[in-house]
Amino acid sequence: MSQWREEDGALNRELEFADFGEAFAAVTRIAEIAERLDHHPDIEISYNRVVLRCTSHDVGRKVTARDHRLATEIDAMLLESVDG
Repeated sequence: MSQWREEDGALNRELEFADFGEAFAAVTRIAEIAERLDHHPDIEISYNRVVLRCTSHDVGRKVTARDHRLATEIDAMLLESVDG
């Protein structure tokens, strides 16, 4: 998870895509992962840039194993989309 940064009580990652369509498609795939894990990141989209913030709201906005699992699954999805 070298591209994730832990700061301000959250795991944060910024992603950049070719255009808005690719960014939105990635967010849709991230939403599917979040639904499956029942753990939802804060997501900001600005044209081709996506900012993710993973924190566990139920334990006072701290980083937990659930956040790390979500980040790992998002990373795997991103690798699949690059390799596939």
